[in-house]
Order: sequence, then structure tokens, then C-alpha cells
Amino acid sequence: MSEGTALVETREMRPAAESRPFIEHSLVQLTLVRFREFWREPEAVFWVFVFPILLTTGLGIAFRNRPADVVRVGAVGPQLAGALRGNKSLAVETLDRAAGEQALRAGRIVLLAVTGADGAVTYRYDDTNPEGRNAKLLVDRTVQHAAGAHDPVAASDDFVREPGSRYIDFLVPGLLGMNLMGSGIWGLGFAIVDARRKKLLKRLIASPMPRSQYLLSFLLARLVMLYIEVAALIGFGAWVFGVPVRGNLFELALLCLLSSLSFSALGLLIASRVQTIEGASGLMNFVMLPMWIFSGVFFSADRFPNALQPFVRALPLTAVIDALRAHILRGVSLSQLGPQLAIISGWLVVCFFTALKLFRWR
Repeated sequence: MSEGTALVETREMRPAAESRPFIEHSLVQLTLVRFREFWREPEAVFWVFVFPILLTTGLGIAFRNRPADVVRVGAVGPQLAGALRGNKSLAVETLDRAAGEQALRAGRIVLLAVTGADGAVTYRYDDTNPEGRNAKLLVDRTVQHAAGAHDPVAASDDFVREPGSRYIDFLVPGLLGMNLMGSGIWGLGFAIVDARRKKLLKRLIASPMPRSQYLLSFLLARLVMLYIEVAALIGFGAWVFGVPVRGNLFELALLCLLSSLSFSALGLLIASRVQTIEGASGLMNFVMLPMWIFSGVFFSADRFPNALQPFVRALPLTAVIDALRAHILRGVSLSQLGPQLAIISGWLVVCFFTALKLFRWR
């Protein structure tokens, strides 16, 4: 009798009364294996926990609220320079024409204002440089007011600096969505492909372990890790940068759970037949790269042309980030996020059942 036949007969002859304790024990052990695999990989711990926090810190500091930058400009002639110094947003250098041209070419100033023989002012600047265009508007407005011009309509500034309107507030939900995608796809896909490559899947299906428990162990481990990584990033953003969480925390947990399951199903689909780590890595990057670019992690997805918007809105990461930003920053309830939840759930159902159809244990 062959070894494989003996294993099958042993499995079939096992009494039902004895199988349940073994099933429960095997599920616990399989789940613990997932945790051990994760914690024994410093790279995985870094990318799931440390990298999002470092990225949040760097971008939060770079795009922090601060006074408007002072624009450096040059003026030919003391009279023009004196008029421009009345604007506190301008740092004005008095230069002759040759020195001004040299400073403009060297990038020391972004605009050179020159008064002509007839009293007209010429602005020399690079119109493809946003800073140069901004300098032209500031300088021209100052020159006109110095010459006696008055605004036909009175206007005033009302600065908005409350939490929720800053770039860091916009960024944290985007990074959270990106982290849910990365840990769901990479965490599930790589582990399955690695086990298949090492022939572990083949050995496991020859054991009395039900196949469903193997995949269920990934789900249980993912649920525990999910809330740790979400709490770490949201807590760090709230503690260090004062990022508000205006939505219900229980609904936020449900939203993160659904999002994580959707990305995990996508990772399962990618890993369903791949035989090598290189193949899995290529497929995962191919799937995730469009979402990194188009889904609005670092800037609004509305910036893309209207012709691309149906594609952009159909991506699961776009729906996840839109839902997270609406819930965290505006306090929108899940009942008002129907379109986004429908897209996330659609990807979950389609990817999961397609993966079950295609999945290979050998």
C-alpha cells in the first residue's frame, strides 16, 4: 500500500468525535504560524508598521502649516524697489540691469522688474515657473497700488487653519488605504506562493487538515494585524499632527475590515496559480502600480481627466480612500457611503470566488 493511500484511508477512518478537537487545535496552530512568519520577517514589520509612520512624519513636516513663502524679486532703480518693499510677501533686491539679468539666470530671484523710459514697467520672468507667475501677480499688484490704483470691490482674507483642512489630514486616510492594500495583497499572496514553491501546500492537503482551515488561518491572522496597524497609523496622526477622527470608531473598524478583506481576496486571486516569488512580485506590482498612481493617495484623484474618471473610480483603492476620507474627516456614516461600499464589496466577491475557482494546491 502506498503512503498516499494510507493517508487517505487514515483520514476517512478517523471518527467524527475525534476530528473536532484536532480541527480546533490545527486552526489555532495554523493561525499562530501566520503570526510567527510575520514577526520573523523584519522587512514585513517595517513595511506594515514603520514605513507608513515615517512617511506620515516626513510629509507632515514638509507640508506643515507655515507662513506664506517670501518671494525673491529684483528691481532696477531705487524708486521701483522702494515701492515694492511695501509688500511684506516680497524680498526685493535693488540691482542694475546687468546684475538683475545675471541673478535671474542664476535663480537667485524669480522676477526682475524694469522701469522703461516712458515709465512703463516690464516684468522679466519664466512663465512656465509657477513661482514666477505668482511673483508677477504680487509685483504688479504692488506697483499698481503704489501708483494710486484702488480695488473696485473691497476684499479681505479669512484664513482657514482648523484640523481637517490641512494636507496632513488629507494624507493620513490615503496612507491608511495604501497600507491596507499593501498588507492585504502582499501578506496573503507572498505567503501562499512561498508555501506552494516549497511544496508545503502539497504536504498540507495530504494531512487530515481541512483545506478551508488553511485559508481561514490567514483571515484570522489578518484581522488581528489589521486593527493593530490601523490603530498605530490613526493614533500616530492624531497624537503628533492632531488629525481629527470625526466618524464613529466602530464604523471605521467595519470599513477597514471590508477594505482589508477586499484586498486580501485580490491577493488570493493573484496567488491562486503562481509558482514563483518572482512571478508573484511582478503580478502584484502590476496590479498595485495603477492604484498607487490613480487612486489619490497623495493628491486628489479628481486631477485626472474626465475621460479617465470611470477607470479611476472603479479601482478598489480609490473607493477605499474616498470612503476613509469622508468618514474620518467629515464624519460621514457608512449608510451614506453606498457607492464606495458597493465597489469594495464587488471586488471582494468577484476576486474571492474567482480565486476559489482557479486556486491550485500543487
